[in-house]
Amino acid sequence: MASQLDTGPDLLSYVRKVSLRDDDVLRELREATTPLPGGRAMQVMAEEGQFLALLVAMNGARNVLEIGTYTGYSALCMARALPSDGRLVTCDITEKWPDIGRPYWERAGVADRIDVRIGPALDTLHRLTSGEPGPGGFDLAFVDADKSNYVAYYEAALELVCPGGLVVVDNTLFFGRVLDPGAQDPDTRAVRELNDLVHGDDRVEIALLPFADGVTLARKRHDTP
Repeated sequence: MASQLDTGPDLLSYVRKVSLRDDDVLRELREATTPLPGGRAMQVMAEEGQFLALLVAMNGARNVLEIGTYTGYSALCMARALPSDGRLVTCDITEKWPDIGRPYWERAGVADRIDVRIGPALDTLHRLTSGEPGPGGFDLAFVDADKSNYVAYYEAALELVCPGGLVVVDNTLFFGRVLDPGAQDPDTRAVRELNDLVHGDDRVEIALLPFADGVTLARKRHDTP
């Protein structure tokens, strides 16, 4: 069995050369985000943004849910992959960070596809579940928010995606801390708990990709209500 590649800077540079399709809007939003607090750690990699867009397109998604907006880079990537009448609902605790992304969404011509919901994400998810669009109302959900609530976010996302829909969870390797027995902080423990839950969850088909900071794909089975 082949071993996992060690993706050093030279190999990553090659991957970007032959795979990454970038443009000024994406690049400039990344550059505006990098110097912000948590900018390097919280922003998804360019390759991951492109991957998310591919998942949206491959899934034929028309309605996408994002838990954790930050400056809106991943929202931008996914919204551009939606049809013109598609919608992306993205949740954040404050307007401060999404407001940075709005001019870039407008430049890309997708601002009308992005619906920002401000407030505690669990409250927003409850309203989406009990109101519009209700359970099964989304085709794809991307979870990339505070780790302490990852299990709750996953459960809500799974309820909100349709049978055959996809839940994508970011940071499931959490900078490698999941392997460190000395890492017992609440965030690391929550990521481990989520990983164990998903691994044993017969409601979904799964893959954890050793890519970026770990990306878990959980496809809701068609026989799961």
